[in-house]
Amino acid sequence: MASTVTSRPGYGQLLRTRGAWTFLLPGFAARQPFAMLTISIVLLVQHTTGSYGAAGAVAAATGVSMALFAPYSGRLADRYGQRTVLLPGVLVHTLAGLSLTALALTGAPLWALFVAAVPTGASVPQIGPMVRARWGVKLQDSPLMTTAAAFESVTDELTFVLGPLLATALCTALDPTAGLLTESALTLIGGLLFAAQKSTQPAVAPSGAGHARVERVSALSVPGVRVLMVTFLGIGSVFGGMQVSLAAFSESIGEPGLNGVLYGIFAAGNMLSGIVCGAVAWKVAPQRRLVLGYAALALTASGLWAAHSVVVLAGIGLLVGMCIAPALITGYTLVDSLVPANARTEAFTWLTGAVALGQAAAVTVAGQLEDRLWDGAGFLVPLAGTALALVTLVALRSHLAPRSRSRTVARGVGHRTPVTVD
Repeated sequence: MASTVTSRPGYGQLLRTRGAWTFLLPGFAARQPFAMLTISIVLLVQHTTGSYGAAGAVAAATGVSMALFAPYSGRLADRYGQRTVLLPGVLVHTLAGLSLTALALTGAPLWALFVAAVPTGASVPQIGPMVRARWGVKLQDSPLMTTAAAFESVTDELTFVLGPLLATALCTALDPTAGLLTESALTLIGGLLFAAQKSTQPAVAPSGAGHARVERVSALSVPGVRVLMVTFLGIGSVFGGMQVSLAAFSESIGEPGLNGVLYGIFAAGNMLSGIVCGAVAWKVAPQRRLVLGYAALALTASGLWAAHSVVVLAGIGLLVGMCIAPALITGYTLVDSLVPANARTEAFTWLTGAVALGQAAAVTVAGQLEDRLWDGAGFLVPLAGTALALVTLVALRSHLAPRSRSRTVARGVGHRTPVTVD
């Protein structure tokens, strides 16, 4: 079903929104660690243990704990305010990251690394979803909302360009611990600065005597959110599979520093396509756009395992990256039509958590494949992950239809009152 939209407000108009830069700048610094964490752990633990399997498993423990705790963090932020959740979160994350670094350096047993990895992942601040929620407060159903969704996805992709490059450069040129230490420092400084911007955070709905009851809906109860979660799991499998496999490929040819360059090319394709996607006035419905874009992602990801040269791998990686941003942007845009406003931070964190969970599973499996099979076997993980997610998306795409703007709730016998859930 075609959309009637023929034009879209541009990024310039969005960035002129009053007060936007007060949360965008600290938010950009605070979200860098999300892209640095996995690769920093992989490079550190692989250096101290000599095993990609062990490194992938520890990184996976971090990703799984983040995926499990992120939605809970989002729910608490919706209920009690972002600042209340962020302040203790960034402190715990910094201490946990420093502990993990110390344990790895002292040759602690693998189980001890797992124990430290859990709070490190669980306390990752969910800055991206929080920024998206702040745009919702600023724009209030404005046509700029779609542009904001695109802009945030582009920002995410920029972090996935800079984060792995920075982490790899620090770990290879300075010290294997430098990536994780920098990640912890950015989390602390950026998170505290972001939390200080109280005027732009979403208001907490009042409750108790004298206030109208506000219906709180769990984002996970919305079928469309569950479909999007599976879709984002597949995207996470691409991120995780490529991080481990590109590192192993670069080491196998004696050029470990090339890892950051190859991953940067992949992420740059992601970012550039996101810029274009956000600037286009789409006439295709987002549900159909997601299916078509995801099919392209699965197709390009299927060619990674067959690449045996730097040039070919860089080219295919660029194409894979170009297919990810449209899927992410469309998925986040669909949340606005599927989920009530008082549950959107939670919904965004479910999607972010799904990416982290897919990434965690991917680094584990890809690490094992690289250790046990041939160089490049880990590239089979993005192939399988996107293919399975595509099948699910096609089969359940009807759940992505926009929800009703209001519904009727029974208030008593013979009396029904329409209740707006936006």
